[in-house]
Amino acid sequence: MQLTFHELNDKINIGNVDDGGMKMSEFKELYLSEYMPKSELVVEEHEVLLPKFPVIDVHTHFGSVLLGPDYEKFFDTEEVVKKFKSFGVKNIVNLDGKWGDELIRSLNKIHPHEDFIITFGSIDVTKLDDSDFESYVRKTLHESKERGIRGLKFLKDVSLVHKDKSGKYIAVDDPRLQVIWATAAELGLPVLIHIADPVAFFRPVDRFNERYEELSAHPNWSYHKPGMYTFEELLDMQENLLESNPDTTFIIAHCGSYPENLGYVARSLDRYPNMYVDIGARIAELGRQPYSARKFFIKYQDRILFATDVSPLNPCYPIYYRFLETWDEYFDYSDEPIPPQGRWKIYGIGLEDEVLEKVYYKNAEKVMRITEE
Repeated sequence: MQLTFHELNDKINIGNVDDGGMKMSEFKELYLSEYMPKSELVVEEHEVLLPKFPVIDVHTHFGSVLLGPDYEKFFDTEEVVKKFKSFGVKNIVNLDGKWGDELIRSLNKIHPHEDFIITFGSIDVTKLDDSDFESYVRKTLHESKERGIRGLKFLKDVSLVHKDKSGKYIAVDDPRLQVIWATAAELGLPVLIHIADPVAFFRPVDRFNERYEELSAHPNWSYHKPGMYTFEELLDMQENLLESNPDTTFIIAHCGSYPENLGYVARSLDRYPNMYVDIGARIAELGRQPYSARKFFIKYQDRILFATDVSPLNPCYPIYYRFLETWDEYFDYSDEPIPPQGRWKIYGIGLEDEVLEKVYYKNAEKVMRITEE
């Protein structure tokens, strides 16, 4: 006779507990969303409110990407600058500059704090099929640089949202986009590009998916759909992009698209000297593999840029400082009752000062050529 899981445990309990023990049948059934265990582990804890060195955050959104089209009304620039500086931040990079009138609007919003907020621009890739696309790109990028941008940013929209006139998703390594990367190299503009989302977003949303709760709350984040590029196809495009444009400096967002596999990211960094990575919104992944992450940070200390992926409304710097600077064990990476990216804790990687200084600001200064001024 086969027993259900609960029946089997009832039998085990009957033979192994005192008369006062509870049987499995007496336990309340819980939905996964109701289960919020509190750790009984007692370990050292260190709150790190300020970093050991000044910080340049190369991945923030002070425009429409996170705040919507009316982003100006959501924050007072002067107050936000004071708040960010109180966390030891010396510069942030606003990736929402865009192009043309939108760039002017973005620059007007941050004025007169251009010394603190560095702006990256972009290109409207939906014009890809226009006959004058190449001249549009060159003209726009030259004008944008004259207005003060220090780099370019491209969202995952390029491969996962926007389509060309034939109805095909625009691949990041599409030859028609080559003019963008070539012009960026000519103008000395680094390109920060978001290519792939977490691997789980490309897998079936089932009981084996480690981010099931997150995808259930945000079903539109799932790319496991017919007609979409697979995660593996996106990585192939990423490598083609890096290999085909050796003179262009690329910052591959979110730890090189694949923090779940630091061995892959390491091999890419070894192969492509024009590749850098930022760590924005990925300490949940990095912090659950502290041995691998620490080795990765030490070996590639010259290629990793500090980043958070925050908006003006939600700076979250202390948790990043704690991860990078302490040896703390098994701590929350989020204040939310159910961790948004997965039900696990993270560990600090206790980086040495020489490594911290590079990650916090020196690498960003090098990539954006700040020290040349």
